[in-house]
Amino acid sequence: MKLALFDLDGTLLPTDSDHAFGEFMVTLGWVDGGAWRRRNDAFFAQYQAGTLNLGEYVAFATSAWRERPLAEAEAARERFMRDVIDPALHERARRLVHDHLEAGDLVAVVTATNEFVTRPIASAFGVAHLLAVELERDPQGRATGAIRGVPTFREGKVTRVEAWLAAQGRSWDDFEDVLFYSDSTNDLPLLEKVRSPVATNPTPALASIAQERGWPILNLFETP
Repeated sequence: MKLALFDLDGTLLPTDSDHAFGEFMVTLGWVDGGAWRRRNDAFFAQYQAGTLNLGEYVAFATSAWRERPLAEAEAARERFMRDVIDPALHERARRLVHDHLEAGDLVAVVTATNEFVTRPIASAFGVAHLLAVELERDPQGRATGAIRGVPTFREGKVTRVEAWLAAQGRSWDDFEDVLFYSDSTNDLPLLEKVRSPVATNPTPALASIAQERGWPILNLFETP
């Protein structure tokens, strides 16, 4: 059995689901369009530059929906999946995940986007194991805007994967191979940890590193 780990945004999706969900909040009228979009774009630029303060971003991103009744927020998420995410799912990305699952590999999505946004997206790919940013909840189950535990971001992805494996009584060495597919230099800690890193739809910075190190480069969203 192999262990196949997938980043989500930019890797399996040609968009950033966190940023897109913020744009969807604007569409719904749940936030002030101009001000929200400027902050959302600024945070996204920080992520791309590797300078994002994830705690600040999660507090901002969840503020659009966390004060609303959970059923209302979940209904908005369902509409987001239908209107934004489903049309963005690429067959080559789905097939790549499906092939690992069909081979009997252990498959997980490991993403720095929060679990509220990404749970149904992982399910759309047929992946049961999601390691995402966990949201702190109050006694009524509402998100507080804070992060619970170690976030799946940069070095935190390695920490969370190791904890997840340990909870199953497994370790890296239990697998025939360990692969990680990612598009971003933010994921270098996990890319450097696994045996088979795959630069997938890589940013120019990651493409350069992959070429220097002889890592395979996979482009899922280009026409074959």
